[in-house]
Amino acid sequence: MSENNTRDNNPKENKKVAPAPAGERKIKVGITHGDCNGIGYEVILKTFDDNRILDLCTPVVYGSAKIAQFYRKSAGLQGTPLQQVQSASDARNGQLNIINVVGEDVHLDPGKSTTEAGQAAFAALEAAVADLRAGRIDVLVTAPINKNNIQSELFTFPGHTEYLESSVGYEGRDKALMILFNDIMRVALVTIHTPISRVAEAVTKERILEKIELFDRSLREDFGIVKPRIAVLALNPHAGEEGLLGSEEKEQIVPAIEEAVACRIHAFGPYAADGFFGAGLFKRFDGVLAMYHDQGLAPFKALAMNSGVNFTAGLPYVRTSPDHGTGYDIAGKNQASPDSFRQAVYAAIDVYRNRKNYAESAASTSL
Repeated sequence: MSENNTRDNNPKENKKVAPAPAGERKIKVGITHGDCNGIGYEVILKTFDDNRILDLCTPVVYGSAKIAQFYRKSAGLQGTPLQQVQSASDARNGQLNIINVVGEDVHLDPGKSTTEAGQAAFAALEAAVADLRAGRIDVLVTAPINKNNIQSELFTFPGHTEYLESSVGYEGRDKALMILFNDIMRVALVTIHTPISRVAEAVTKERILEKIELFDRSLREDFGIVKPRIAVLALNPHAGEEGLLGSEEKEQIVPAIEEAVACRIHAFGPYAADGFFGAGLFKRFDGVLAMYHDQGLAPFKALAMNSGVNFTAGLPYVRTSPDHGTGYDIAGKNQASPDSFRQAVYAAIDVYRNRKNYAESAASTSL
């Protein structure tokens, strides 16, 4: 989503999630503050300013109470109480809980990329992931980071997805799959933050098949789709034109699809990306697998507006994020829309419940 598409043009919620059943523990949602010079705090605070969302979950923000109060005051918000707690175990229902993970002397410079903001973003992420692994929070929702200023000896990853794959996967056995979705489309990626110059060599039969299998499993377990239909996009223009415009379709993509079909996965393609999206063919499928970042995300973000959610599938824990960046151009100006972040919170709750229901159903079936 472009930075401008994060502007708060429509504050209405565009989705509702059922409250937790009476007597059931509320899902504890861990939230990282992201880059504190961006719009992270603004979208977090605006999301929870309407306290009806607290009927669904107990939020725990990893960040700074002092910084949160600064942005809360600048945005003129007076809704949900903001309460500092020592740990996620101390979080209470009915309030926006916040754990200080950075010092009181953090310098704020809204709209600017700074090393200090990157360090604060990593401190929040590291603390939240530790609590996620320990079971002190149920799901993780991450506010946007700057992928450059967060880099350090401890964070050497292209983004959240790769860091989480390394941090919460079981000894390298769990592979992450990046899925962008809203009510009309789900797009997953074979390659994520790979430079265009290296995409073709990364598009292999083995990797494509792995992503198709991960996508199929996620659509069933995380989204509750019984027999998902997956469209696989081509890499080259016009799907390679029988090898005239590239051989990856014939040598890598088609064999991967054929093997997936042999494993009883409903995979189809490869489809030329321009015609696929232009003709609205995505509406016929439960998921679309793109070969590289902009091939799938450019059309998705053009259609998703403020409702898109980034979900990290394939891992044993649930993580979502809004489908936009740090929004430096509007940071601190009270112009950011919380819609995508709100949808990320709803999505984390939905996926958590879907996984639980799927596991219970699978267990009862095996009896």
